Amino acid sequence: MGRIFVTGIGVISAIGKNALENREALKSGQCGMTHLDMLTTHFSNKLPFGEVKMSNDHLKTHLNAREKGVTRTSLLALHAYEEAIRDSALTNEQIRSDETALVGASTVGGMCLTDEMYKDANLTSGGSEYLASYDFASVNLYLQERYHMGGIVNTINTACSSSANAIMYGARLIKQGLAKRAIVGGSDSLAKFTINGFNALNILSPHICKPFDEERQGLNLGEGAAFLVLEQEEECTHKKVYASLSGYANTNDAYHPSSLSEQGDGPYLAMAGAVSSAGLRPLDIGFINAHGTGTQNNDAVEGTAMRRLFDTLPDFASTKSNIGHTLGAAGAIEAVYSIFNLHHQEIYAGLNFSKPMESGLRPVTAYAKKELHHVLSNSFGFGGNCSSLIFSRS
Repeated sequence: MGRIFVTGIGVISAIGKNALENREALKSGQCGMTHLDMLTTHFSNKLPFGEVKMSNDHLKTHLNAREKGVTRTSLLALHAYEEAIRDSALTNEQIRSDETALVGASTVGGMCLTDEMYKDANLTSGGSEYLASYDFASVNLYLQERYHMGGIVNTINTACSSSANAIMYGARLIKQGLAKRAIVGGSDSLAKFTINGFNALNILSPHICKPFDEERQGLNLGEGAAFLVLEQEEECTHKKVYASLSGYANTNDAYHPSSLSEQGDGPYLAMAGAVSSAGLRPLDIGFINAHGTGTQNNDAVEGTAMRRLFDTLPDFASTKSNIGHTLGAAGAIEAVYSIFNLHHQEIYAGLNFSKPMESGLRPVTAYAKKELHHVLSNSFGFGGNCSSLIFSRS
């Protein structure tokens, strides 16, 4: 079997409602962090968030999604999914084929309806239309039912590495001959459930996040979705191809429920494994889309792991300073951004950086054109679940 190609992409985030808008915003260094308009919480006007400025009603009308029980997480997923399948020019027959897999990811799923879920769980609602939506699998089940998909469908939740693992899982299905193509990605929406949870960990920054900066104060939460269409090389004759998914690896350092080991074992092994699976050397990597959350632990550990792997550290930056941490969608959105890097031969600035950490690491701080052959994208999750993907010029 030949290579695995990316033939379609779709993305929605705080800086754009499609791939074109996202790329233009990255080029211009746009930051999408604002106060909340679509969700009312105690923190709406107190913290910055990467919110998609489209209401649920607007999304439902735009997408003709009038089924009962459709949550914001599913609407964002549908928006990115439809862009990806259009971009890949998949036919209805191909989408419905048992040779087309769907692998999606989410951390909040239908629990974005935190208040409704609470009322339903405590039997004070009389039973809302969302009873079947609280399951993590509800997002992919909705897409499967809407498009009458007949192939393998799976949902992955490994915290912040979820959609990177969905991409990896889809690639493995193709490699094992269980699918000819896989629609892979993730979606998460902002919710009281996650906002309150991250606040309890004391890692939400009161200001716009500053990945890899000595004075970083934590992360900003965001929302969004992204999907990629992966196809085996033999199916891509005469098709537009963005890049190949050349390497990937998942590891777990099993160090702590919400922190990574100081030595960076999980991130180091994930990056090293991805490089090895691609048949590359560390020096072949031209750019790293870092996990870069802006928290004390993550940035220090990721920096340590990068130093362990690379004798000469390639250019790197985190796009979470543009869109916030989109949790289960982060790996897929940042995979799309990595594909932008390759396809357009350009790198994007890490925003808000001013003072290096003690290690002296400095992310890229200006947009630039650059010849790139291989880009590494990192996604590290709670519980030590670490994943790295490598995209290469096709």
